[in-house]
Amino acid sequence: MRGGTSRGPFFLEADLPSDPAQRDRVLLAVMGSPDKRQIDGLGGAHPLTSKVGIVRRSLSVGVDLDFLFAQLQPDKDTVDTTPNCGNMLAAVVPFALERGLIAARGEETTLRVLTLNTGMQCDITVQTPHGRVSYEGDARIDGVPGTSAPIKINFLDTAGSVAASLLPTGHVLDVIDGIAVTCIDNGMPLVIFKAGDVGRTGYESVEALNADAELKDRIEKLRIACGHAMGLGDVTNRNYPKMTLIAPPRDGGSICTRSFIPHVCHDAIGVLAAVTVGTACVLHGSTTQGIAVVPEGTAKSIAVEHPTGEFSVALEIDPANPQNVLRAALLRTARLIMRGEVMVPAALMEV
Repeated sequence: MRGGTSRGPFFLEADLPSDPAQRDRVLLAVMGSPDKRQIDGLGGAHPLTSKVGIVRRSLSVGVDLDFLFAQLQPDKDTVDTTPNCGNMLAAVVPFALERGLIAARGEETTLRVLTLNTGMQCDITVQTPHGRVSYEGDARIDGVPGTSAPIKINFLDTAGSVAASLLPTGHVLDVIDGIAVTCIDNGMPLVIFKAGDVGRTGYESVEALNADAELKDRIEKLRIACGHAMGLGDVTNRNYPKMTLIAPPRDGGSICTRSFIPHVCHDAIGVLAAVTVGTACVLHGSTTQGIAVVPEGTAKSIAVEHPTGEFSVALEIDPANPQNVLRAALLRTARLIMRGEVMVPAALMEV
């Protein structure tokens, strides 16, 4: 399924081995990793197309579905189930309805989903006319061709999804390895810093940034240092924190970004990364201050510019405490691409 600007196979939990180590070996075989082309599997030779969703009926009271996200890498033998993925999250409810895990609830179906990776809950609304998932509509998201039916995601509690809190260093601004950074986690652990502080404009193309070995080495050194400062330990082999370069908006948005995930520059920006950048924009004293264009009022729409367009996030601010974000919501789309069986070596399925 495509979820937002990501893509990958979805599985019922019961169809995969219950042992996590065996499950991960199966997923590596499914995707064809490690191999930069993933020629022997379903992977698309890019981190955005090396993702897996695993779904079951929820075991928690008041929750409809449990979702486990797995991030694989084309050229590595790693299966990381620690971070969230807001893009793949958009495909969870359509998948569950297609597989009959749960029935549609009228013209629109809203289900509560628990992301097992971090304990995050959200309400997801999809169009279900005549009891069937509709993928056709007028909703458009940058990074995906054409239009589709809208999928609304209302995040219920995203602060400190992987790190211990929204601001895991205890400060809205830190200087780490000589660079001013905001270390923040409102759904995705990010390190946000000004592109100018590493000698770049923040408007470079994805291709140019991916070819910039000097910059990537500098960012990785900073990432490892920030990982320790955020209480995440040694993040050398982790997919987080993501690294986000920022610059003033230039296409009518709120802020311009270039996001590394964490070693490849993203063609767009992840859902929860956009939520976290938007949150940083409304925090007084963050690295976004003096760069971001933020509207007045407690209900704010933050348009996060990225290499292929923009991503708008709706934030509701606590009137009594402007540093507290009460709600984050956004719109995504998804599509069922195919259904069937994927073959893996028989030995991997033997108990």
